Amino acid sequence: MRLFPAIDLLDGKAVRLFKGDYAQMTVYADNPVEIALDFKKQGAKYMHVVDLEGAKTGGTPNLWRIKELLAATDAFVEVGGGIRSMQVVDEYLSAGVARVILGTAAVTDEAFLRTAIKEHGDKIAVGVDVKDGYVAIKGWTEKSALDAFDFCRRLQDIGVATIISTDISKDGAMQGANHDLYQKLSKRLQMQVIASGGVSSMEDVKKLADLDIYGAIIGKAYYTGAINLKEALEVARK
Repeated sequence: MRLFPAIDLLDGKAVRLFKGDYAQMTVYADNPVEIALDFKKQGAKYMHVVDLEGAKTGGTPNLWRIKELLAATDAFVEVGGGIRSMQVVDEYLSAGVARVILGTAAVTDEAFLRTAIKEHGDKIAVGVDVKDGYVAIKGWTEKSALDAFDFCRRLQDIGVATIISTDISKDGAMQGANHDLYQKLSKRLQMQVIASGGVSSMEDVKKLADLDIYGAIIGKAYYTGAINLKEALEVARK
């Protein structure tokens, strides 16, 4: 299993939200490059980056910072947050991002999703944010009428290779991941599943690795010291 330590960007800073609530934000670093360098030092080969401003407004307000992160590390970097046009997709990929994650746009604009997949194949992933069993959109501020599992099956039919699934109720809460959700996704789908939200202990990492899913994202647990990244990477590799 691949581990993706995460950096969430707002105003160029590394922050974390509690359950996706912009009003409950903690700033962990004014210069996220220092965090990316620590990821590298601990042995991380992958990194998950979210532009929280982009998630709400669209566009690439933190692209300048993402370019700095790319320059500082040789990791495989995936980026999400506000990617709603081919122009933004191309901007990120041209900058050196390895994979871009579509969120709201994958729900609201299937034609765009299909075009992105046709042009860039497995460099396109879809973030499936789950709230009470349904897909949430617009920076988690709205719950759609789409059943999460039905939506994932549709993505698979379209040709999406990778999904990043977040249980919003678990994100940033340090209460453990929704292992049942990821087990069902991995069993029902033939896609690469990345677990996100609530990965808060070494036991979480071990359980997710045992599910044999493609990857898992570590966010707040890294920043609080609840998970030692170097040790977690060793567990994930086994």
